[in-house]
Amino acid sequence: MSRQFDGWKRVPAAASPPAAAVPLINRLTASPVFNELFREGMALVEEAAAYLDGKGRLESKALPRSAALAYATESMRLTTRLMQVASWLLLRRAVNEGDLTPGQALTERHRVKLVRQDLGCAPDIFELLPPSLRSLSQRSLRIQERIIHLDEGLLALARSPDALKRHSEVVSQHERLKAAFSG
Repeated sequence: MSRQFDGWKRVPAAASPPAAAVPLINRLTASPVFNELFREGMALVEEAAAYLDGKGRLESKALPRSAALAYATESMRLTTRLMQVASWLLLRRAVNEGDLTPGQALTERHRVKLVRQDLGCAPDIFELLPPSLRSLSQRSLRIQERIIHLDEGLLALARSPDALKRHSEVVSQHERLKAAFSG
């Protein structure tokens, strides 16, 4: 029994067209995840300030000259890094609370210089630093990296305002297949 090909059958279209890709970055920066990041970042700022003004001063005086120089360098880098982190977090919180629009935050963004950093000294010298300073530095680098990642996502969305209208790659492929097989 042989069947003869009678052409492609038309499959009815879905009731509604596929939705455009949703930029999750805006939702993420206004979510409980952001609130936790905010608390973590601000707590790290307070912890570092308390350490550098207290126990850190005593620990730095006991270091050999090369390690004392590395301590001074790393403590300045830590302070700068955490001030950038705090500024960015406060800016985003202002947007979340409605005190700033996303556009205003983008305008103010130039004042927050988020720059990826490494440790300010060689790993062998870094190991000579007090454990508390090493821990603060490493934790600040991790939180800074998370914030830079969020900031890059927000910036990419701002540079491409039609991102909401763009379809995902899957939707694009689906549309091309429909066009190829529709008569």
